Amino acid sequence: MDNRATASEVSASPQDCDRPNNAVIAAAGGIARWKAREISVMLWDTPPTSRSVFANSRRALDAAEQVRGAVAIWPSRVPTDFEARAARRGIAVWRLEDGFIRSVGLGSDCTPPSSIVLDQRGIYYDASRPSDLEVMIEAGGFLPATLARAEALMARMINNGIGKYEIGRTSVPLPRDTRRRVLVVGQVEDDLSVLTSGCGVAGNLDLLRRARAAEPDAMLVYRPHPDVDQGHRKGRISDAEALHYADSVVRDGTMAGLIEQVDAVHVLTSLAGFEALMRGKAVVTHGHPFYAGWGLTADLAGPVPRRTRKITLAELGAATLILYPRYMDPLTGERCTAEKLIDRLASADYRPVVTMPMRFRRLQGRINRRIARLSIRLWLA
Repeated sequence: MDNRATASEVSASPQDCDRPNNAVIAAAGGIARWKAREISVMLWDTPPTSRSVFANSRRALDAAEQVRGAVAIWPSRVPTDFEARAARRGIAVWRLEDGFIRSVGLGSDCTPPSSIVLDQRGIYYDASRPSDLEVMIEAGGFLPATLARAEALMARMINNGIGKYEIGRTSVPLPRDTRRRVLVVGQVEDDLSVLTSGCGVAGNLDLLRRARAAEPDAMLVYRPHPDVDQGHRKGRISDAEALHYADSVVRDGTMAGLIEQVDAVHVLTSLAGFEALMRGKAVVTHGHPFYAGWGLTADLAGPVPRRTRKITLAELGAATLILYPRYMDPLTGERCTAEKLIDRLASADYRPVVTMPMRFRRLQGRINRRIARLSIRLWLA
């Protein structure tokens, strides 16, 4: 990827969409039906057809082969041998994932995404191999206009309390304490970012233990991952277990509102570390997230050898928020810029549409949470 050309292209006009269409991609696989329309629009500017977007990865591979094109996949929803099978058939594989300003609502609740990233080399969360994002940052050469736009964009995100799944700065006030305040961010334990870049940390309890060892005199606040708390994903630990290392467990309020109250944030690979950097907080990484290894964070897992540059926050923001993702206006269903998406999500008139899949997943989450609480009570009895 020619980073300088890309930067020049997108810096010319913030009103233009940030990434060009990729006509080489003939089909997308591993795409759930509830987000097929949004994925298709962000890939090709068109609604999905029976020949373009598939839940079944094999059908996507067949469709791409018919027109001698590439296939884009959602890595967590395809077989582990998919890339090897595609290589044997001479089909290039690109990888899709949610972008960093995704939606108001969880993906695990079937809330459609308003941004994606598309990567030809790897994917941003997998530090075991290069990604387009990593190569872009390592190459440097960002245009001054792009860096200025990134700084303005991050300021807009902070002012509106924008996170990956939420908007606003509401939070439960933390107790008054003279100690250093440290937030420890829980994650989904079987998330691919944890499996590929977790550097041997054995789950959320181990992360808490390591954070306490690194911050013996701090006030530790633990924030469970919302997907785990909603009962959709793996990684739940009881409050009693968490409080063995943490001083409190905080679930309510937004991540932005919580980050603003602390001095430092400890993460494994969570995007919350990037959100904390934007807000001027000290960030300690226990794994290898995409923003580690560039001189902006304290990295307890050691360096990523491919990452040799010392970068600015503006460079990280330019690559992560402008050059790497694609965005869509959730109201109009059309491609847009990051600025337009932020304005839409922050608009008082915008209300996300609640679909039947979303209602079902929320009901399923409530049932799962009740089962988990009952299991804990029975175990303690």
